[in-house]
Amino acid sequence: MGVAIRTADEGDRDLVVRLLDEAFQDDPVSGWVFPGAEDRRAKHPGLMAAFTDVVLASGRIDLTEDGSACALWLSVPADEHGGDAEDDGPAQVRQAVDPDNERIEAIGRLTAAIHPSGRAHEYLWMIGVAPGRQGEGLGTALIESVLDRCDREGRPAYLEASNARSRKLYERLGFEAAGPVLDLPDGPAMWPMWREPRPHRAP
Repeated sequence: MGVAIRTADEGDRDLVVRLLDEAFQDDPVSGWVFPGAEDRRAKHPGLMAAFTDVVLASGRIDLTEDGSACALWLSVPADEHGGDAEDDGPAQVRQAVDPDNERIEAIGRLTAAIHPSGRAHEYLWMIGVAPGRQGEGLGTALIESVLDRCDREGRPAYLEASNARSRKLYERLGFEAAGPVLDLPDGPAMWPMWREPRPHRAP
């Protein structure tokens, strides 16, 4: 049975934020950004809201019809380089979410610095599945729907895996290591991964 997927809009914002918050509360990178459990419960939703707003404005959010999983995608042009030191986006997010937390800005700058440039690609920024629905293939269905289009259009895809479990999933979908592992200062690792388009076979 296929998974019904639609494009989210502003009316889905609260649902997407809640999904991402629940899915990433126990993620190693979220735990690094907000080391204290109480602080994370209080402020993590605000960070997920900031990310959701960026993608609603500049990218696309795919949402399963039943609202149990979502994927945030940005189309990155060939001439855009994520490591631009002048980019004040990470600082703006920190100011909006928790001005005293340097790690909010740091995670944005560190991931931007390793982001590939020179080729247009689809960037899977985040994917969240409701905790009670994980392991059902919903995340795979969301990703494959975009990868199928990438294959048709000859377009690569990129992401950073934030834990070993997700990295294995991405490897199964054709992603490979794209440079050195990003070791967050006194924190967990993130794995940059790249996927070349596969030859498209007409049905």
